[in-house]
Amino acid sequence: YKVLYITIEMRHAPFFGWIQDLAAPDPTSLFNLFGLVPVTLPHMLMIGVWPLIMGVTMFLQMRMNPTPPDPTQAAIFTWMPVIFTFMMAGFPAGLVIYWAWNNTLSILQQGVIMKRQGAKIELWDNLMALFRKKPSPAE
Repeated sequence: YKVLYITIEMRHAPFFGWIQDLAAPDPTSLFNLFGLVPVTLPHMLMIGVWPLIMGVTMFLQMRMNPTPPDPTQAAIFTWMPVIFTFMMAGFPAGLVIYWAWNNTLSILQQGVIMKRQGAKIELWDNLMALFRKKPSPAE
């Protein structure tokens, strides 16, 4: 990822829309209402649109797999996208865009392969399990 910091070709290379420099972090932020409020925050809190997209795609990619039986591993799978969203917020936008697209293409590829093999795609079931009310132990 250091290539994006030091490569001269990437400096001020525009992408699309609000990304004017692929070597700089995403300039939008959830905490400054995506650029509407003129507030400068530390890089850790500058969670822009692309880091959010990357976090969501990473979350969906992890939910394509069955929930691990080990509770520690299940907790890691749940919190890793959140941690990476905060961590990647200060990284160059080009890297975050690459990672988000890689996650998206991996989800599509895994879905196609699982469908061809006749395996059940557990993405929807895993997402619904997050929102189902769990019965209390007293019931």
